[in-house]
Amino acid sequence: MKNHSANRCGGVLLWGSLFGLFLCIVLSETWSDRHVADAKQNDSHQGVDLAALQHDVNVLKDKATDQSHVMSDVAYHFTNLWFAAKAQNWPLAEFYWKETRSHMHWAVRVIPVRKDSAGREIKLEDILQSIEQTPYTQLGKTIKEKKIEGFEKAYRFTLVGCYSCHKASGKPYLRPQIPERPATTIINFDPNATWPE
Repeated sequence: MKNHSANRCGGVLLWGSLFGLFLCIVLSETWSDRHVADAKQNDSHQGVDLAALQHDVNVLKDKATDQSHVMSDVAYHFTNLWFAAKAQNWPLAEFYWKETRSHMHWAVRVIPVRKDSAGREIKLEDILQSIEQTPYTQLGKTIKEKKIEGFEKAYRFTLVGCYSCHKASGKPYLRPQIPERPATTIINFDPNATWPE
């Protein structure tokens, strides 16, 4: 009786395995045929798709921001960073530090290479990396350590790095300075402020 049961189970397993194998072959061939048909259909519409794609690219180019707009955002965040740190509102300073960094990367993505007055290519990514590796990293460290004296020195050092990028890009007339007032009046820089006042 046990042998009969074992043989029966073995037979069921064998037939189940064969059926599963058969199903896999049929389904894979069906999927493969459908995939080939889809690819052929896409190839036949490639000219139309390329024209539509070119149109979409042109529309996006018209809507895309320019680098000066992004750099205005960098200036906004970097200015507010100064006042957040001066108020020793370190969480807010860290926020503006991160936003400045993010927008500098965005600016480089908008125009990764510029030409100087002699027509030489200036790779802005390389300049950004050098600024990040030294002055900007030091600036972030002073924020984490909550050291206002070190912050002021690192902030000035970062401005020197920013100006070196401007000069290398053929824009020496863009001279950054220590800000005189915040770029925003809606944010309260006081770390002990309560809401609502």
